[in-house]
Amino acid sequence: MFGQNSVARAGAISACLVLGLTACGDTTDDHVSAPAASAAAFDCTPYKKFGDLAGRTVKIYTGIVSPEDTAQKNSYRPFEDCTGVRVDYEGADTFERQVLVRVKAGHAPDLAVVPQPGLLKQLVATGKAVAAPAATAANVDQFWSRDWKAYGTVGGTFYAAPLGASVKSLVWYSPTEFAAHGYEVPTTLDELKALSDRMVADGRKPWCAGISSGDATGWPVTDWMEDFMLRLYGPAEYDKWVAHQITFNGPEPAAALNAVGGYLRNEKYVNGGFGGVRSIATTKFQDAGLPVLSHQCEMHRQASFYAASWPRSARIAQDGDVYAFYLPGQDTDTKPVLGGGEFVLAFSSRPEVQAFQTYLSSDTWANVKAKLSSGWVSANSGLDQNNLISPIDKLAATILADPKTVFRFDGSDQMPAAVGAGAFWKQATKWIDGQDTTTTLDNIEKAWPR
Repeated sequence: MFGQNSVARAGAISACLVLGLTACGDTTDDHVSAPAASAAAFDCTPYKKFGDLAGRTVKIYTGIVSPEDTAQKNSYRPFEDCTGVRVDYEGADTFERQVLVRVKAGHAPDLAVVPQPGLLKQLVATGKAVAAPAATAANVDQFWSRDWKAYGTVGGTFYAAPLGASVKSLVWYSPTEFAAHGYEVPTTLDELKALSDRMVADGRKPWCAGISSGDATGWPVTDWMEDFMLRLYGPAEYDKWVAHQITFNGPEPAAALNAVGGYLRNEKYVNGGFGGVRSIATTKFQDAGLPVLSHQCEMHRQASFYAASWPRSARIAQDGDVYAFYLPGQDTDTKPVLGGGEFVLAFSSRPEVQAFQTYLSSDTWANVKAKLSSGWVSANSGLDQNNLISPIDKLAATILADPKTVFRFDGSDQMPAAVGAGAFWKQATKWIDGQDTTTTLDNIEKAWPR
């Protein structure tokens, strides 16, 4: 999906406003930040090696916009207080369209927060990006897995440290509703299917879904398919598919999409609260899970950032009105996890820029940010989960930290734009509307750049 961390979360928040809700998230306001942290409680020593930086400015460009930008800006305060550097923050919902234009035109920011490995590669290909400094690389080696570092590496050179993360392999449900009907959270794909069938037998609709998202309509289907590619064939085959070493119309992608069809194109299963299968295409993704609260559907597969779409009145908790469980794998011994994230890419090697990169890659920044607002999590192993505010953030962090977890970045965000942000979305929408799997995958394959 397109910038699935920043743009989609912003879309979810916007949906709450459209619905007339005063706030989004659990009983804690997801986007009202605590006061900015002070440098007094932090060790400024790591930044002294970069010299006297007082009075200098670092410009950072990002797609993280209001209201999420408040906590982001406040999390920079300890660094600013330590070093005397002023961070000039520019957030824009046009970031993903404009950053490449700016860089090519010679107007690159000092730092860009890039939500897609594919876009990161394009930016590096301009020749304007600079490799991450040694101190930043050392932080990443200490606090992130090799998989995460690899997403910020292009052509064998490490450029960009991870920042935030989202877990997409989640199913939202109502714990109170499950308890009332004796439903148990499934731990394997077979159990998930059996639970869905039991709900149908009970006269209930097990699933609700929506893929309408303006020009990006269709992206939620891509997430479903990526999750099933990971579960049915494992991370190695998933990586081959993303890299086009397996063609889009090959047998493995066809089986994965058909497995998704067992849920999304099953009239018995969907679309609780909205209609039949075809209503999925016209249901806004921000609204799609809301029938869980009214018990018109029982489950909704969507990422951790969907927490922003629930009304303030909904209690998000393990025993609350709504919560989420890990979308299970084929067995309990493996834990494939689909997700997204952001990476900090530099276009300047000035000392103040390198110092700020180092701060953002540290466990110090991760814990400062966690305390400021909910709706955010990181795969940084130095993150103290006690600092996370919302139950869903804690769930996501627990999944990311599980030694069984094998994390893979969203596939469409790594594919060429003509596919990942074009044909994949459009053909997925046609597939929901009834187009057969073979035609759908053939058309996506034809769009792959030769």
